[in-house]
Amino acid sequence: MHSFGYRANALLTLSVTILAIICGIASFSDTFNSPSPSASIQVLNVNRFQKLDDEVSLTLNITADLQSLFTWNTKQVFVFVAAEYETLKNSLNQVSLWDGIIPSQEHAKFWIRTTNKYRFTDQGSNLRGKEFNLTLHWHVMPKTGKMIADKIVLTGYVLPQEYR
Repeated sequence: MHSFGYRANALLTLSVTILAIICGIASFSDTFNSPSPSASIQVLNVNRFQKLDDEVSLTLNITADLQSLFTWNTKQVFVFVAAEYETLKNSLNQVSLWDGIIPSQEHAKFWIRTTNKYRFTDQGSNLRGKEFNLTLHWHVMPKTGKMIADKIVLTGYVLPQEYR
């Protein structure tokens, strides 16, 4: 007969193998989900535009419906809004303006009016009259499997020519 330790080892190995197979199936099932999130961002006001390092303070109206990102395997979704623009020195500059964590599908459809949470600055005087994009990025954090990231780019924003 086999000893207790041998039987416990066999049972534990079988349990871990079954758990790994279930996790693999769970991760694979998320590949068939094709989300269709929507978002719009309005710049309501340029509150401040200072010459020192070109610092900008904006009032934003963020509307998003990210409910389609949630499946049974989604733990939470990290969302952030970034301003993206080009300068002669750098082909892409990204500045995070606002972020948040969406814990459940019930909170995934939201409307928020806010000022930028983080400083929108540029090294130098490159922001006057600059065209920029506001991009809503999200990272879906699953319970098991790989993290998925995507974004919606919203174009057509321009900063003022003069400091305020």
